[in-house]
Amino acid sequence: MIHEPVLLKESIEYLVINKSGFYFDGTIGFGGHSEKILDQLNENALLLGSDKDKEAYNYCRTKFENDFRVKLFHGSYKYLDIFSKIEFIDGFDGIFADLGVSSYQLDDKDAGFTFRQDSVLDLRMNKDEGEPAYFYLNTLEEKEIADLIFNLGEERSSRKIARRIVEKRKEKEFKTSNDLKEVIAEFVPSHKLSKTLSRVFQALRIYVNNELEDLEIFLDKAVKLLKPGGRIVILTYHSLEDRIVKDKFKYETLDCICPPESPICTCDKESTLKLVTRKPVTPSAEEIQRNRRSRSAKLRAAEKL
Repeated sequence: MIHEPVLLKESIEYLVINKSGFYFDGTIGFGGHSEKILDQLNENALLLGSDKDKEAYNYCRTKFENDFRVKLFHGSYKYLDIFSKIEFIDGFDGIFADLGVSSYQLDDKDAGFTFRQDSVLDLRMNKDEGEPAYFYLNTLEEKEIADLIFNLGEERSSRKIARRIVEKRKEKEFKTSNDLKEVIAEFVPSHKLSKTLSRVFQALRIYVNNELEDLEIFLDKAVKLLKPGGRIVILTYHSLEDRIVKDKFKYETLDCICPPESPICTCDKESTLKLVTRKPVTPSAEEIQRNRRSRSAKLRAAEKL
């Protein structure tokens, strides 16, 4: 599998603070970040890894089969509390998640994530859960399709796209990426087509996988499961998920959320995190030149108080 980990050096530097510690990689993918994490750990450490993608999970089972410090789970990172209980772990020294789609998923048409080759319009990270993307294109109301494309893809032509989808499905049900691509290509200029398709496919992928809801659940549990002094490091790739991470980290740093006009604090809020990165860390020009898919990445890190 060829997939270059994004912001690899920076991720490890911010994450690993205890060479004998317990770590969690919630998006283990093809093991790029986890491999480097393990390089920094000694024989007393333990790394839990999870991924919704069965191909990635199976690949890493083979990759790390001889490393007794690794325990892998097939499932969403939102279940990290369950995974930790299975391994009798009360807290983590480091929790990591790279929210990007892997190069393998984007390049392999059978994975169903790309619009650059014709394939079944699936977009599920875990093919055993939920319904594929084409199911929703064939069943959702026009307004629901427009809203999800606008809200999750930030695509301004969402209403026009939704209207054409509903008109087109009366003639033929959607099934492949080309079915959707052809509808959008009818009225989007060729020089704007790729960006529009990227936004629409992003919106459908986020919707199908409940990505934003899962991220919020994961962050809540991650903050609770971090040990004092432990680090959480998250890589995001679009504004929606980055905003969730930024807002969560900021909220956890506050020790009062009372209205400004309140004479005394009555909220009993206590800060649980301190920011390690005041501003997001982004890839260098050299990394972007080497790996164009890294250009939108942002790294945010925080430490448990």
